[in-house]
Amino acid sequence: MSDPKVFIDTSILLYLLSADNHKADRAEIIVQAGGLISVQVLNEMANVARRKLAMSWKEINEVLALIRSVCPTAPLTIETHDRGMLVAERYGLSVYDAMIVSAALLGGCETLYCEDMLDGLLIDRQLRICNPFIIQASSDTRLRSS
Repeated sequence: MSDPKVFIDTSILLYLLSADNHKADRAEIIVQAGGLISVQVLNEMANVARRKLAMSWKEINEVLALIRSVCPTAPLTIETHDRGMLVAERYGLSVYDAMIVSAALLGGCETLYCEDMLDGLLIDRQLRICNPFIIQASSDTRLRSS
């Protein structure tokens, strides 16, 4: 199924719905390789799909069901919140980004695929932020073989 060492942010999943073929293809490779997501990712995905992409509820539910069938989902807990608040303060991240990071940390992940945070940032000596759209060509093989 999924590699629990990887967490996939909403910003990557949204490219599955994009007309940008390069980013859509990269997002598909990442999702097919598997990774953890959180309830917050599902909520953000639903919100953007409804408000910005004007998708119907039926379409949104189908997309979310497909993502959930491939990616295990971490719950939102008070532990996630508490750790996220510490991460936000320590690294200067927004609260919402810090909650994503917190879920990834608590899930034991080593890589967080995200387009919106600082590429290469290492958090708590465990989690590296990786923007998969700026990865060197030599890393493409790693993504495909994951």
